[in-house]
Amino acid sequence: MIKLVSLVAFAALSITCFTASAQDQDKSKRPSPLVAVSQTITGSKTVKIEYGQPSVKGRTIGKDLEPKAGEVWRAGANEATTFEVSKDVTVEGKALPAGKYAVFMIDNGDEWTIIFNKTWKTWGAYDYEKNKAEDALQVKVKAGTSTPPSEKLTYTIAKDGTVALGWGEKQVKFVVK
Repeated sequence: MIKLVSLVAFAALSITCFTASAQDQDKSKRPSPLVAVSQTITGSKTVKIEYGQPSVKGRTIGKDLEPKAGEVWRAGANEATTFEVSKDVTVEGKALPAGKYAVFMIDNGDEWTIIFNKTWKTWGAYDYEKNKAEDALQVKVKAGTSTPPSEKLTYTIAKDGTVALGWGEKQVKFVVK
């Protein structure tokens, strides 16, 4: 019995140590590296987005890769994508206070839902349902087509406050002011 308890304790400790070291790894060496973009927009407001940057690699978005239609997606890879604003802003005309947020998206075909959630430090969208009450803002935007298609998921922020996500043939834009 003592051997069994010792074995279980050792296994639990090993799993904990492995998980901690995996989370502390150099994020730039991941298959989907961590990328950050930042831009100062109208009125000296800074917008910063950090995200894991996956590649298509011959797979099909919506089938082999997220986002899958109608499902909450982390809008990147690995940890949830973060969206940080230095001052109060509007997103598609709706107020969003200064701060840091997790960004989630739902692909509804021609219309996408963009979600800004106060619980920004989370792994992917796995805990979204648990943290749904922390949504600071949801906006709906029309989806477009990325021409040419983008192999790597990429966010851009223009000086006029237009934020665009392009990946494969998908493109989603929203305006921050």
